[in-house]
Amino acid sequence: MKLYGDFQKKDWLKVLGIPEKNIPGSFIIHGEWGFEDNLNLWREILCEELLVPKWNTLVGKYKNLNIGYANVYGSPMASNIVHQFACSGTEIFIQTGYFGGLSSEVRYGDILIVTAAEMKDGVSQWYLPEQIVVESNKELVEAACEYCERKDYRYVTGTVVSMSAMLLETHEMVKEWALKGYDGVDMETATTLAIAHKFNKKAIGLLNLSDHIINGDTLYSYTKDRELIEAETDKAIRDVALYLSKKFKGRHSE
Repeated sequence: MKLYGDFQKKDWLKVLGIPEKNIPGSFIIHGEWGFEDNLNLWREILCEELLVPKWNTLVGKYKNLNIGYANVYGSPMASNIVHQFACSGTEIFIQTGYFGGLSSEVRYGDILIVTAAEMKDGVSQWYLPEQIVVESNKELVEAACEYCERKDYRYVTGTVVSMSAMLLETHEMVKEWALKGYDGVDMETATTLAIAHKFNKKAIGLLNLSDHIINGDTLYSYTKDRELIEAETDKAIRDVALYLSKKFKGRHSE
């Protein structure tokens, strides 16, 4: 009997229960604890030939492209999706979701196009044990920047630290990360980048500022204005993610 680390493509295809021709060329992994609304939204986007291989995962078509979407929360959930689909043939992984702000250069309403992530998430280190930081694919970063400029979306490029214990964050930790030059902290980006790198796939993070923790904001000091800005930025990020999926050739239907 094989154990998980020995599984090959045919094994993962069997686990997922998806015909190889339906494996998405690109996959959007969204980090957020509230999943129901997100899944319903993406059911509408990927409505053609929709498959549901896992409770949090959708695979369907958008403009004749096979695209996947999963709602995850934290690095272990992200790893299950990225690992299985990378081994099954997906080539592009786009991490979306939210980050805590560590820089005064970042404002609510900006898309943070992640260029690199420090691996403090507890999962990515198993995939890249010799590294501390993992980079996004440069082609994806350049394309995302160009598209944001064309669409007049506000964006910044920068780095994040990914860690899995958000509720343990302190002012001291935040100051330390900020002094190291990180623009944000999230939970999943390093995981997605590291696993993609391990399996020679392309990956990027496109994140939305949810709480500017360097300024003392938290998820529990939300305002209506922040909520509206966040929703508009989410919409722009979805557009960028779909653009990247198309530009880098999510698998065409056969």
